[in-house]
Amino acid sequence: MPRSCAWIALTVVLLGSGCGPDQSAQWLETAQFEERQTNLTHARELYEDIIRQYPDSPAAKTARARLAELAGK
Repeated sequence: MPRSCAWIALTVVLLGSGCGPDQSAQWLETAQFEERQTNLTHARELYEDIIRQYPDSPAAKTARARLAELAGK
């Protein structure tokens, strides 16, 4: 399996694996991982998903800051 497909599969598993109603922390961790892997397109998508799904969460605050930072790249 190509490397990018493996990361996408891992992300899907991580996003679907949480038990609680607010999985924003898991999504944030995955987005930050994608950012470290220089997969900025996917990181942005995940940050946007966090903001859309959990707008009042601490993770959304971080996601907004990361998106602002990424806008300059």
